[in-house]
Amino acid sequence: MHEFLFGTYPYIATAVMIVGSIARYERDPYTWKSSSSQMLARKQLIMGSVLFHIGILAIFGGHLVGLLTPLALWDALGVSHSFKQMIAIVLGGVAGISTLVGGGMLAHRRMFNPRVKARSSFADTGIILLLLAQVILGLMTIIVSLGHLDGHEMTKFMAWAQGVATFDGAAASHIVDVNILFKLHIFLGLTILLVFPFTRLVHMLSAPVRFLWRPGYQIVRTRREK
Repeated sequence: MHEFLFGTYPYIATAVMIVGSIARYERDPYTWKSSSSQMLARKQLIMGSVLFHIGILAIFGGHLVGLLTPLALWDALGVSHSFKQMIAIVLGGVAGISTLVGGGMLAHRRMFNPRVKARSSFADTGIILLLLAQVILGLMTIIVSLGHLDGHEMTKFMAWAQGVATFDGAAASHIVDVNILFKLHIFLGLTILLVFPFTRLVHMLSAPVRFLWRPGYQIVRTRREK
């Protein structure tokens, strides 16, 4: 089961995310959006959204750089394992709290504001709850990481992630003895990738760069001439 969850499941989740996203974009392009409910409860949305997005982007970037950067490069830059571990704990903790607070506000708004709730789908509510559960697990792993300040525990996750990325058949063996919280964190993260194409998260793949030079205001509805 360990081999399946951490050696095979990553490829299943990634394949579904890629193929599913392409299929959704080709089949239902008008659903490729975040379905904003800004007009229904603006104040709570802005504060929660800013905290959530800043935090989640910092977490994503930190995981991407921290897990996929080869150890040889860190060593060449003179960054010790212990220093890297402390940076991950501090910055990850701050970003995690920001995401948790912002995400909590968004979840509360979506579940308890009658107007927003009426417009929300099961996937809208489910994905924000999944993300919050993932952030909570991530914050809980910090407690475990404080007992491994030498940074060598982190190298196991780097070896696993880089092993998966390079199709190493022994990738799962690198994390066979890590704390269960880390395994749950990884499993839930892969599950989020699996359901990614079927949720509002797909809007992450569409960076609105063209908005920077779009002239004037966007016309949503034209006024009928009398």
